[in-house]
Amino acid sequence: MEHGKEFVFPMEDALEIILLFDSFGKISYANAAARKKLEYDDLCGRTICDIFPNTFQVSENGFETAYPFGNEPQNLVAYRKNLTCFPVEARILQRESDAEQYICMANDILEKEFLSREVERVRQDAQQAMKVKSEFVANVTHELRTPVNGILGNVRELGDTVTDEPTAKALRLIERCCGDMNKIINNILDFSKLEAGKFVLEPRRFHFKNMLDYVKSHHLNKITEKGLGFFMTVSPQVPEYVVGDELRIVQILNNLLSNALKFTAVGKITVEVIRTARVNDRAELFFIVKDTGIGVDKADRDKLFQSFSQVDASISRKYGGTGLGLNICKQLVELMGGTIEVESEKNRGSTFSFSIWVGVSAEDESGMQQADDAKPSLFVSAPSAMDDGGEDDVRTFGSAENKKTLQRNLSKLILCVEMDNWEKAEMFMETIRQLTEGAPREISRKVLRLKMAIQKENYEKTAAEFAELNDLIAGLTQ
Repeated sequence: MEHGKEFVFPMEDALEIILLFDSFGKISYANAAARKKLEYDDLCGRTICDIFPNTFQVSENGFETAYPFGNEPQNLVAYRKNLTCFPVEARILQRESDAEQYICMANDILEKEFLSREVERVRQDAQQAMKVKSEFVANVTHELRTPVNGILGNVRELGDTVTDEPTAKALRLIERCCGDMNKIINNILDFSKLEAGKFVLEPRRFHFKNMLDYVKSHHLNKITEKGLGFFMTVSPQVPEYVVGDELRIVQILNNLLSNALKFTAVGKITVEVIRTARVNDRAELFFIVKDTGIGVDKADRDKLFQSFSQVDASISRKYGGTGLGLNICKQLVELMGGTIEVESEKNRGSTFSFSIWVGVSAEDESGMQQADDAKPSLFVSAPSAMDDGGEDDVRTFGSAENKKTLQRNLSKLILCVEMDNWEKAEMFMETIRQLTEGAPREISRKVLRLKMAIQKENYEKTAAEFAELNDLIAGLTQ
């Protein structure tokens, strides 16, 4: 008897439904959970057919069923005393000690099924919302692009007929703004497609170095106009032709180089491409884009690849941008089977590196030069302001290299003012501001006044402030 109690009492306290019945289907034991869930005061004397009428049917031999007895759980429908039903996950086994005895263990999965349906509903709602959002973004960007391109076309036509400089300058500003607007629209559309999982790469065979020449030509003038050095090297192991999405590789490089130019006032920008692996007809290409710009604190690096994120609000105010470019680059790189990383230090520059996998044919591979027999191809722009002096030296106010670079940028600034090119004057003004960080208060104040005069496009005030600042800087060299 004591042995029987040890067997029954643990089952009595179980949270799942437990029923014992014989070969005739007659229930001999039901625990507390079974009585509560099935709403019976006493189940003894009832049959298993009363509880699972869809699974067990009354027969001359007691019951008949197609239920596969064993440890594998099955989804059944249990009926309460009032004939309402609910789903359960049940296991029904024959007892090893007595083949005429069966034990049923069942869990009420009504709540589980309800939650599953809720999760499915939420998932479908989210998918529908994503679809609606994607369609909305696509429609809005299309509607925005149409008037922007209309304005751009008319401005270009007017530019060919306008002769007075103030009007021509205003038209150039409008044209530039339209170009920036188109870039923002394209970024938003790309981001929406990537987020919705509808972005598809379009790989094709293309000439790799011609692609790099195109990227170089797109950025060379802007970089050299700012007084920066621009260097591009390609390992001889990189195939002449590769199979990949040329447009998206160009997009990644353009974004990284535009950021490098935007955040670099002094120094140089370098690009290096290396082939790091080859597996069958696939090759891994590794790109390194390095600048000597403002850099990023270690704590802020993770923000760089987040959508709609800038390191801090002042970056957005000062340099502009939506905070989407690097996030799009990251997703594009991952679509191409690679990864993107950044190493950076505040006021010491940044190095972005990313890898992608491209297709390589045996014919293209056989035409490649071996690394031992060739030197890397090298594209070089105008010399960097730091080529003949260290980066630390040029950034240290009062050093010989700092003075020389300051005077060079001051000369370029006043030339831009004389030519009424205030936009480029502001660019050189930002370089001068960075070169005079840590300068005596008198010089810092003159730099600030000159910057304000340039922003107001006040020629007389700019000329006066420039003369005073130039005299102060010249006095340092004596």
